[in-house]
Amino acid sequence: MMCEQTGQEVDWEKCPADWEDFPPLVWEAVNIYNSLGDRVFPDIGYIGKDFTNLTFIFEIEKTSKYAQEIIFDLILWLDARNIKISQEKISAEYAKLKQKK
Repeated sequence: MMCEQTGQEVDWEKCPADWEDFPPLVWEAVNIYNSLGDRVFPDIGYIGKDFTNLTFIFEIEKTSKYAQEIIFDLILWLDARNIKISQEKISAEYAKLKQKK
């Protein structure tokens, strides 16, 4: 849409993936990831998802064992990424506070 507005040709190599580009298993992994609770501490920040209800969610969703393994790997990847982002934000805030002193 932006290319149409600016009159430029679409460069498909630069276009981000759309939800329809991913298989349904990825959609399911993201939905399950978002339904898990967050573990957050004031001074530490986000430390990851609470996996207590994961087996229960798999049962409700009637997820096969093979799909569970893939979904679990995707959830761990998403969680590691979000933990890293949280830690970087906390570190940046601490650095700002140190500079003010």
